[in-house]
Amino acid sequence: MDKTPFLMALTGVAAACSSGKEAAPEKPLNVVYIMCDDHSYQTISAYDRRFMETPNIDRLADEGARFTNSFVANSLSGPSRACLLTGKHSHKNGFTNNEHGIFDGSQQTLPKLLGAGGYQTAIVGKWHLVSDPTGFDYWDILTGQGDYYNPVFIRNGERLVREGYSTDITTDVALQWLDRRAQDKPFCLFLHYKAPHRSWMPDGQDLGAFDDKEFPLPSTFWDDYATREAAALQEMSILKDMNLVYDLKLADRENEIHTPGNPGLENYGRDLYRRNLPEGELVPGRMNAAQQAAWDAYYDPIIRQFKRDSLQGKELYAWKYQRYMRDYCSVIRSVDRNVGRVYEYLKENGLLDNTVIIYTSDQGFFMGEHGYFDKRFMYEESFRTPLLVRMPGGKKGDIDAMVQNIDYAPTILELAGLPVPEDIQGESFAPFLKGKKVKDWRKSLYYHYYEFPAEHSVRRHYGVRTERYSLMHFYNDIDEWELFDLKTDPQQLHNLYGEPGTEKLTRKLKKELRRLQQLYEDPIGQ
Repeated sequence: MDKTPFLMALTGVAAACSSGKEAAPEKPLNVVYIMCDDHSYQTISAYDRRFMETPNIDRLADEGARFTNSFVANSLSGPSRACLLTGKHSHKNGFTNNEHGIFDGSQQTLPKLLGAGGYQTAIVGKWHLVSDPTGFDYWDILTGQGDYYNPVFIRNGERLVREGYSTDITTDVALQWLDRRAQDKPFCLFLHYKAPHRSWMPDGQDLGAFDDKEFPLPSTFWDDYATREAAALQEMSILKDMNLVYDLKLADRENEIHTPGNPGLENYGRDLYRRNLPEGELVPGRMNAAQQAAWDAYYDPIIRQFKRDSLQGKELYAWKYQRYMRDYCSVIRSVDRNVGRVYEYLKENGLLDNTVIIYTSDQGFFMGEHGYFDKRFMYEESFRTPLLVRMPGGKKGDIDAMVQNIDYAPTILELAGLPVPEDIQGESFAPFLKGKKVKDWRKSLYYHYYEFPAEHSVRRHYGVRTERYSLMHFYNDIDEWELFDLKTDPQQLHNLYGEPGTEKLTRKLKKELRRLQQLYEDPIGQ
């Protein structure tokens, strides 16, 4: 590799000399890449103001670029992270699903390329790729999915428990690394929060933050999935599949039921929320006495009221939605607060004017649309992801180009002044950040989801999305095609596939789908 970020500085020196003026060499850009787990674009007020305000995240949009057509290649945590690290689709990087995936750390990755180009790199927070991180100068990661309270971290191979709330701790560790980093080298920090992953456990200071808010039911909340078999076969319904204890925290300490084979409301999931630890004892992921007291003070009255009300049918369905949204949005408050901490650190340390800040999520998330929670589907709420980029001197305002998470690696490499290897499948959107027009930018996206049979029972499927249409094929134990006109049916309620008059459009989209499968060398399309 014959190009380093320091060539940027040399270019600045040469330009100054040729003009007869002395100037300080231009410094290579630093990168802070912030990624949450399951943060929906609907709960970022820069995108949607119905649910909550996120002033610190919004500031990145106000001072930078908001991508309005940002998507993932596979809407699942581990595979999404592998796409980020490699710039390649799941079938190419080898991590297709969480159930059986182990990331091959020996392959070419973004941190390795940055390190070879003179950057120091670190990853802090959620990893979720089974194997240990490789190519980073420093790694300090949560184990597995991670815990919200007093989580276990692995710091360069050493396991330790840190007391506190996961989002705060992750930020603390990241800022400590920034304090200790080499001051004479550019850096790329991957700051990965666990939040707001299921089961949405708020920080003590955020408990009840949205109790006075009545969240509007999505217009598709009562979707009956007519014309869409795969949409009905899932197990991610708020009514049927959202668990009262695991998800909604209704773990009663009193009147426990121990019926064999039917543990009931009070017993199931007790270990998640009722720690009963001896004073002073700290067990990974478990609350200490003060944390537990705050938790009980908030949830105990909710549990008592719920048992008194004995809700059924649609009333229960709507109640579960409100509880879900209140917990989820309360968790986001901590994320937003910590994004503000990172911003202020960069500002106070003179780094804000030379650091690109990227904010995104590993995928989208359903906030009750179609009656769902979770992600996985190629439907818009799951397929789309927020993407905000604040680049010093860069583009401000909306960028409507269709980008995907396989594009992050080549974009960061270009911003660092480093070459992009030819085998990377993504495209750099750095020119858009620099305010340039890009000819022949992609007009379609490829998606492939693999994890079935598995949790939530979303069938395997692949598909193509253009600026107006979405075509997907569900396969394996099912053979169903779905076609949507996103202009006339943005909520994807009416499957057009097979309807008279759509034959020409279907042939065109299937041709584009095959082209993308061949372009990306997906074996399923060969």
